[in-house]
Amino acid sequence: MSDSALSLREFTRQLPKAELHVHIEGTLEPELIFKLAQRNQITLPYPDQASLHAAYQFDNLQSFLDLYYAGAGVLITEQDFFDMTWAYFLRAKADGIIHTEIMFDPQTHTARGVSIETVFAGIAGAARQAKAELGISSYLIMSFLRHLSEAEAFATLDAALPLRERYADLWIAIGLDSSELGNPPEKFQAVYARCRELGFRLVAHAGEEGPASYVRDALQLLKVERIDHGVRSEDDPALMQYLIDHSIPLTVCPLSNIKLKVFDSLDDHNLKNLLDRGLNVCINSDDPAYFGGYLLDNYMQTAQALNLTASHLRILAANSLRSSFLPEQYQQAWLQALDNVPAHD
Repeated sequence: MSDSALSLREFTRQLPKAELHVHIEGTLEPELIFKLAQRNQITLPYPDQASLHAAYQFDNLQSFLDLYYAGAGVLITEQDFFDMTWAYFLRAKADGIIHTEIMFDPQTHTARGVSIETVFAGIAGAARQAKAELGISSYLIMSFLRHLSEAEAFATLDAALPLRERYADLWIAIGLDSSELGNPPEKFQAVYARCRELGFRLVAHAGEEGPASYVRDALQLLKVERIDHGVRSEDDPALMQYLIDHSIPLTVCPLSNIKLKVFDSLDDHNLKNLLDRGLNVCINSDDPAYFGGYLLDNYMQTAQALNLTASHLRILAANSLRSSFLPEQYQQAWLQALDNVPAHD
């Protein structure tokens, strides 16, 4: 790597950044999967880390999800969830992340007999320690699995609500993830209405593999404030104008989109076009252990493929801060710190 490339990487690392689209179960690296499997006396269907990593070749979203849910099977105890989350925070610190909004899927774990209290306690414990020791703030986005029924989403919400006061500093938002095709936003309209009544912030995956109409429906039917992915919005000019006019955040995940064949290559990705059109897009890592890069890698590989300038990268970082659920005064303080990062040569 040239000196100038190293310089651009360091410039980008120094930019205060928020990560708004990361699934904590998707940060589970092969090394930790094997460590937790040994701790919990679980036999994995792979003889070693290399064999597991070799399986990270996906044809589509579903082929990834099958392996993702299998990997999550090693998470049993509160300490397991803590260790996974703490490992992510250490990586976040190294990448210059100052705030993160972490998605987690209780249904993945309660279906295996793990209590929802265990899931919350482990993740929240690491989040609170990260704030105290690493200076990284965070919120939790409890996400419903869209391939399951709305009734099961309601059951998960009901099970979690008794924990709300205990984790009021962290758990502020609701999300929707898993298999998009065939599971439109309208399927979860009632549970989202209930979450809105309860005062939760609302986000949803839409327009990754699903069509642009899913983005529109997530906004109109679910009343979300932020769209996770949203890259298919480009197929609908009227929707694009709506997103521009209302500064709707799109949490785009470039390396994920390539790994799951949403785009053939990073050179084909529409992020720069969305940015140049005036959309409020930011870069995120999605499931970094599986997709080949954490946040800084997503920034740098995308910058190289799409010829993004230091100005583009500064805008993307600023968008991430403005699109976060941080209170206004904290957003403004970080935006000021962003402005103070010396210009890249």
